[in-house]
Amino acid sequence: MRRRLSASGPLLALGALPALAGPAPDFVDAGRAVAGLVVEMRYAGADNFLGRPVAGYEAPVCLLARPAARALAQAQAALARAGYGLKVFDCYRPARAVADFVRWARDPRDQAAKAEYYPDVDKGDLFRLGYVAARSGHSRGATVDLTLVDVQTGREVAMGTPFDRFDPRSGAGAAISPEARANRERLAAAMRRAGFAGYAREWWHFSLRNEPYPATTFDVPVRAP
Repeated sequence: MRRRLSASGPLLALGALPALAGPAPDFVDAGRAVAGLVVEMRYAGADNFLGRPVAGYEAPVCLLARPAARALAQAQAALARAGYGLKVFDCYRPARAVADFVRWARDPRDQAAKAEYYPDVDKGDLFRLGYVAARSGHSRGATVDLTLVDVQTGREVAMGTPFDRFDPRSGAGAAISPEARANRERLAAAMRRAGFAGYAREWWHFSLRNEPYPATTFDVPVRAP
């Protein structure tokens, strides 16, 4: 999501990248482009670790660069054959949203969502531990945060931790139930076959390996097409 300060993680310490006025012309609404995709854009509402809508999310729309949307459709189709589907929590993320995360992390008074999202982490340690950083791969339009759902019931399957839990159990090698372990592996395998790479500290985070804009940060708000 936003946490690591290395070039292999979802957040990059790259210095100044160009923040453009709008997304590339081939950004698409993945909710329309990917058959059966469930869209629950957490940062467009209050059900997230800030406890409020995040700057830059003006509509609950999953925007992605076209190659990423095509790859996501491949993963969705493969999972559907086994009775599963994908639910996305975040897709393209404007640079202004990342800046909003940083402002929140620097405000020690705002602890409203601690019990749900970071119960065992001191908010003052979020930068040092790599949970918040100034740049995100989501701002390039080819990264998604997602989970699995059971197609018949529409319910999320067990993953060991909720989405966006700041906790070592959200990462690879964590002590979780066999059911949750199998579900994480099922999700990761489908995403790998579709061309995405996972992130060891967050079971929900995947980036297209051959992303079309590897050196560009976008900052247009998320709006309905």
